Amino acid sequence: MVGERKMQPLPPPEHRRALRFVAFLAVSLLAFSCWALVNSRISDASMPADPAVVLVRDADTATLTPALAGVEEGTAAAAVPAGGAATAARAANLSDPAIREPPRLAGGGGEGEGRCDADAAALRVYVYDLPPEFHFGMLGWDGGGGGGKRKTKTKAAAAAWPDVGDPRAVPHYPGGLNLQHSVAYWLTLDILSSTTTTTTERPCIAVRVTNASQADVFFVPFFASLSYNRHSKLRHGEKASTNRVLQAELVKHLSRKETWRRWGGRDHLIVPHHPNSMMEARKRLSAAMFVLSDFGRYSPDVANLKKDVIAPYKHVVRSLADHESPAFDQRPILAYFQGAIHRKAGGKVRQKLYQMLKDERDVRFSYGSVRQNGIRRATAGMSASKFCLNIAGDTPSSNRLFDAIASHCVPVVVSDDIELPFEDVLDYSEFCVFVRAADAAKKGFLLRLLRGISRDEWTVMWGRLKEVARHFEYQYPSRRGDAVQMVWGAVARKMHNVKLQLHKRGRFQRTASES
Repeated sequence: MVGERKMQPLPPPEHRRALRFVAFLAVSLLAFSCWALVNSRISDASMPADPAVVLVRDADTATLTPALAGVEEGTAAAAVPAGGAATAARAANLSDPAIREPPRLAGGGGEGEGRCDADAAALRVYVYDLPPEFHFGMLGWDGGGGGGKRKTKTKAAAAAWPDVGDPRAVPHYPGGLNLQHSVAYWLTLDILSSTTTTTTERPCIAVRVTNASQADVFFVPFFASLSYNRHSKLRHGEKASTNRVLQAELVKHLSRKETWRRWGGRDHLIVPHHPNSMMEARKRLSAAMFVLSDFGRYSPDVANLKKDVIAPYKHVVRSLADHESPAFDQRPILAYFQGAIHRKAGGKVRQKLYQMLKDERDVRFSYGSVRQNGIRRATAGMSASKFCLNIAGDTPSSNRLFDAIASHCVPVVVSDDIELPFEDVLDYSEFCVFVRAADAAKKGFLLRLLRGISRDEWTVMWGRLKEVARHFEYQYPSRRGDAVQMVWGAVARKMHNVKLQLHKRGRFQRTASES
């Protein structure tokens, strides 16, 4: 007979609870360890050894937003994985305005070496191949590839665009006051060269694409301001001026394009910078984004800040280098103005100020124009003045503001309705003095204000002027942070909202076509 096996006594209830907790904790830790190991291996497999994308956060938002005006030195950088680099870069460029990608060059050698990578650019631009009479034909280029001399070429053999590879060979824009509104010329040169340039001086903000389906914006290369300046008067035997004919042809050309009809032109960019340019066509093309000097001769339904970009005039006085810029005590003139005295509407304040200031010993307020060495006299006068008056004329803006900036003469803006270029990224109050027209017209007000600004206060504004002056320089080849890149940056920021509205509008496009 087998003896009975003794049963071991069960542990107390509190011990059983402790054992169950320990077992649960061990199983949980094991599961977490397995999950972490699998996730780590997946991440390692998708991450290349050399992360290439760097996102830069603006370190000085009072100056400008990098990559929309060229990435500034000294910004803080944080590396991110390069997986999906093109998508991540464009998402950064077109979303958070405080985060932008630095200039990026396509690697790999060969034909792509040193060229801007369109996938990483903030703005992909499709350029319409308009006939030469709309652009460089006005400068003497007829498709023969020369820099100004006409050449006899058959239509089939004519080039679509001048050779922009050599800056010395491109057609030159006429000088004098024509230069003030030459924005379309500089933008066109820059975007044509954007896929061939090998310099790192030009940032990857706007890049030309030849496939319309890849474009963020469609650029219309019409030199509208030059057309107004040169071709708005009737010639012998003409029933309509060349300027009118070109506008009519442009409207006809665009209205036939599927790319225009798709969104009614809302993703198109046109540059009627002169206030009188495109008078006949502006309303019919008003859905497009305009690049303007101001809104003075536009109705709000045709042009407004919601959709359009304000670009600086090209200054006509010589730019001062930092080392040759006179300081406070080297500028004996308190306030300077040279220009037309009698203006219409809002410009009547000029006449009042002229009467009040013309006899002041430390003020130079005189009539002047481009004729009779007017530009040379303005260059000398502004560089010898502490303050330069920018007073409203027939329109709210004038080239005088940008001449003052180039001269490092603190601008005094007397124009209540003025809109300023790049004001979303530049704080003009740091280097300009703003005075309401009603206050400026009060006897003694303006002089008391200017004389009350101390040497130290003026010197701070003067220093800031020297920092921002480069943002108002048009040049070819373009460089980071100059006026050309600042305009492209402004367009990119506008296009963010335009794309949002277009995408929302297109939500039910497919179902609407089926109903």
